[in-house]
Amino acid sequence: IYLTNYYPTISEAFLQGLFMSVSATTNAGFDIVGSSLVPFAHDYFVQLINIILIILGSIGFPVLIEVKAFLFRKNHKMNYQFSLFTKLTTVTFFFLAIFGTLAILILEYKQFFIGKSWHESFFYALFQSVSTRNAGLATMDMTDFSEPTLLIMCVLMFIGASPSSVGGGIRTTTFAVGVLAIYHFARGHREIQVFGRQIHEEDVFKSFIVMFMALFICGIATLLLCIFESFSLMEIVFEVCSAFGTVGLSMGITPELSTVGKLLIIALMFIGRVGLITFLFMIGTKGNQEKYRYPKERVIIG
Repeated sequence: IYLTNYYPTISEAFLQGLFMSVSATTNAGFDIVGSSLVPFAHDYFVQLINIILIILGSIGFPVLIEVKAFLFRKNHKMNYQFSLFTKLTTVTFFFLAIFGTLAILILEYKQFFIGKSWHESFFYALFQSVSTRNAGLATMDMTDFSEPTLLIMCVLMFIGASPSSVGGGIRTTTFAVGVLAIYHFARGHREIQVFGRQIHEEDVFKSFIVMFMALFICGIATLLLCIFESFSLMEIVFEVCSAFGTVGLSMGITPELSTVGKLLIIALMFIGRVGLITFLFMIGTKGNQEKYRYPKERVIIG
């Protein structure tokens, strides 16, 4: 209905609105106007609707299921207990969105945002920060940002969305558990405790495997693209992180990639979408339970 302000007929407005809403909810990042959401760079209503849909798609379906159970519980006086997964996912998700918004605002204060009003700057920063979760929609050309901002966006795209969502990347919980493990280790704690719960050792082990493998795969892909392509390192790193996070943002080099480059990007999108744990199980063999164990011995680390 709102898009009738932009399109001459209700049928065209409906088509555009339907495609835009599905693209945002599934975090596909596709558009049929040819310029993403750049035509709506100053329309905050359209941006807010897209931001809400992007969040609903990338925050994770288990979180949405628990929120639904909380809102529609029969006894509203009864205290509802959210799971550790939902608490950790939600806090990390919105922390990253706020961090990204503030980082872009600060880094572009005397760059891209010169001459722009506070609300223009805020919505540019907010939308681009949320879009790095996995959406791939943009209200501006990525090449207008400075390199420090692009690096921040690379980190956000590398982390990606939440588990069991439409997004890719290493996932928010992987990042959160890794940070918590480093924090508790620095304080001399052997257990990782958060929100009154203790995180299982196997989950900590998995989080570091996922982060290491993701860095290794993205590093190899960056090296190969540097060999086969003639673009700058910043453009290649941005493309790699965007592909691994299945985000879809680009600095404009995607159509110019060679066949080898496109195949590498396809592989990164596949790995990022199915998840590294699933990918490792796919290429690995089924482990058999060991019938014996060797004596344990300590090694020097660090």
